[in-house]
Amino acid sequence: MKLSQLLDLARNKERFKTIEDYSCFCEKYLTFIYDNLQAVIVSQNETQYRFFQYKDDGNFNVTRPINSDLMISINEFSHTKDTFIYAIKHIKDIRQELEIRKIINRFIYTCQQSIGATLDGLPAGESNTARKINGDLFERYIRIVFVELGISVRDGTIRIPIVVNGEELFQMTYQHDLIIEKDEELKVIGSVKTSSKDRLDKIFMDKFLYNQLTNIETPHFAVFLHDVQRKGKEPKFGVNTTFLTGHFKGYTVKLNPLDGVYYCDLRPIMRTDSILKENIRTLDCLLVDDIWKFL
Repeated sequence: MKLSQLLDLARNKERFKTIEDYSCFCEKYLTFIYDNLQAVIVSQNETQYRFFQYKDDGNFNVTRPINSDLMISINEFSHTKDTFIYAIKHIKDIRQELEIRKIINRFIYTCQQSIGATLDGLPAGESNTARKINGDLFERYIRIVFVELGISVRDGTIRIPIVVNGEELFQMTYQHDLIIEKDEELKVIGSVKTSSKDRLDKIFMDKFLYNQLTNIETPHFAVFLHDVQRKGKEPKFGVNTTFLTGHFKGYTVKLNPLDGVYYCDLRPIMRTDSILKENIRTLDCLLVDDIWKFL
C-alpha cells in the first residue's frame, strides 16, 4: 500500500466506526513503514522517541514524535490485537494482569498514532485539517471502546436548567466529548483530546462551572494521548513537552481536582511529582478500574 492510499483512508472518517476499522488501518500503516520510509530519526533529548520521514510521496515530511516504547511493530501486531480484544471482553477480570493492562495502552496508542502519523504526510497547508481529523477520530475511538465495554456513552450537549428561588428561568447547554449515563441518569462527563495543549484550562473550568450551576458533584475526567511535540531542525530533532505542570497543579490545588486524568504516554514528571502522580494515571486505569467506580 502507498502513502497516498493511506492518506485517502485516514481522511475519510466514515471508515472508522469499529475497533476492527482502527485495527485494520493500523496494520496497513505498520506494514507500510516497515520498509517504505526515507529515514527513522532518533530524538536528541529523549531517545525513546522516533520521527518517521517519508519519501517524496509524503513530501519528505517528518512525523510527530512516536514513543518506541509504546508503538507496536508489525511483527507483534497480530498477537497484541488478540490480547487487546480479549482484555476488552474480560475487562473486570484483568485487574491484576499488568502486562495485559500495558497492552491496552500500547494498542490504543499505536492505532491512534498510526492515523496521526499518516496525516503528517499531508502538505503543510492542510495541517489544520489533519489536526481536526486526528482529534475527532481519537474521541470516536475512546467512545467505541466504552461501547464495547457495555457502557452507554455519547457526545453532544447537556441542557442545564438555571433555577433561582425555586423557579427555572432558562437553560444553558454544555458540549462534551463523553457523556456517560446509566439508567438514563448522567453519571460522569469526560473530555478526550490528543494533547492537553491549549485545552487544560477549559477542562478544569468545565467541571467547576457545571457543578456550580447544577449543585451536583458530577465527576469529570480527561483522556489525553500524549503531551509531546517535535522541536529543533533536521536532522537534530528533539521533543518538547506540551504539558503545563504549573497550570495543572494550580487548578488541582486551588480550583478543583478532576476526578481522573489518563494518558497513554505519560510524561516522566507525572511519575515523580507527588501531586501529578496522585492525579494522573495511564489509560488502562480508567477502563479497568475507575469507570466502574464512577458508574
